[in-house]
Amino acid sequence: MQLPHDLIGSGPRKVMVLHGWLGDSTSFGPIRPYLDTETFGYAFVDYRGYGEARDTPGEYTVGEAAQDVLDTAEALGWDRFSLIGHSMGGMVAQHVLLAAAERVEALVGISPVPASGVPFDEQGWQLFSGAAEAPEQRRAIIDLTTGNRLPAAWLDAMVDRSVGRTDKAAFRRYLDSWSGTDIHDRVEGSTTPVLVLAGAHDPALSPEVMKDTWLQWYSRAELEVFTDAGHYAPDEVPLALVSHCEGFLRR
Repeated sequence: MQLPHDLIGSGPRKVMVLHGWLGDSTSFGPIRPYLDTETFGYAFVDYRGYGEARDTPGEYTVGEAAQDVLDTAEALGWDRFSLIGHSMGGMVAQHVLLAAAERVEALVGISPVPASGVPFDEQGWQLFSGAAEAPEQRRAIIDLTTGNRLPAAWLDAMVDRSVGRTDKAAFRRYLDSWSGTDIHDRVEGSTTPVLVLAGAHDPALSPEVMKDTWLQWYSRAELEVFTDAGHYAPDEVPLALVSHCEGFLRR
């Protein structure tokens, strides 16, 4: 399956950009005007159940999404490419890496889900699992993971986009997949260059979690922390995000 996608830039260095659980490809809108389109060519994709693929049927798993990403790269004629994955997109990117390591030049994770998945306590699971049907729970998640510090109008806009551009059933099934999947023993020791970007105000996928997971399992991983961001760096610190991502990928 070739995923719906926006192509930005015509540079020789190709990059697949993979969105998170609560947003679609448009969640990267704040960074798009500042990309180096002469060096890089970016494809911003929508998984099944999201955005322009909202009505596309599927199993709605991170493994399926990874295969769709590879199919899309094939359709674009991209033999080699890098991956940028936000949140759930970080887990999808790792599945792409496992399926086709020889095609992946580098991987950037933005507050990325670790290869071990995410364990929840009972209260946390109720909050996340109920978010498919309850917009107010999506809002609570976004507020929590950005440190309860951002404007109400921004929270409302994030929820409106999330609800409007996701299929409820797909949204709920992806949660089971990205939270309950554990592939860390399969990625451990990987020599693919990895940059992990974490927000200091994200209590869920914090810098400490990144150190205990990603940096333990990838031999060429490095960590950068945004001191003025939580989980949503594309919105919170778009210029710094572009600078870090492209600086790393140029290397």
